Amino acid sequence: MADIKPFAPVKLVCGIIAGSTDMFRIAENRLAASYGPVDARGPRVPFLDTAYYTGEMGPGLSRMFLAFRDLICPDRLPDIKIETNALEDELREKSGAGGRTVNLDPGIVTGAALVMATAKDFAHRPPLQKGIYAHLELLFTKAGVKRLEWTYPDFRTDEHIPFFMAVRKSYLEALIPRVKPLR
Repeated sequence: MADIKPFAPVKLVCGIIAGSTDMFRIAENRLAASYGPVDARGPRVPFLDTAYYTGEMGPGLSRMFLAFRDLICPDRLPDIKIETNALEDELREKSGAGGRTVNLDPGIVTGAALVMATAKDFAHRPPLQKGIYAHLELLFTKAGVKRLEWTYPDFRTDEHIPFFMAVRKSYLEALIPRVKPLR
């Protein structure tokens, strides 16, 4: 029988879609209060590949990604998705807007992949727990990044890929045990 080992810690990331600089700032501050310091920020890129959120959130949306310094156990991802959904609702209520003012998409970076959490079931999304599914977005290979048939269009872009590669690199470096220099 194969030995069952505990999961390796992973790097928490979160995508933010919003229409205003203030909402990006508020969301980042709230996320950092819950998940620790942000150690990487991707570029804010216009969210143009779909109008999925425009009806609810309005025009002029952008997406950016954050990565958090502290590694987490991957089995926390479903709870984090539930928490970020609750934060979306809280920020909507505070703003008095009819729809969401921000969309938050948590995920994890491992040495091999970017996996995002979603509440939307589909054939290629395995269930995790509590109504949350895993959505495999990208594979990291020796040759670079492999985009999958179902990778969301904005995750495929040349604007976001360097961010994910840099986060993966910092994640792998964080796993290397620190050796004290000889004196």
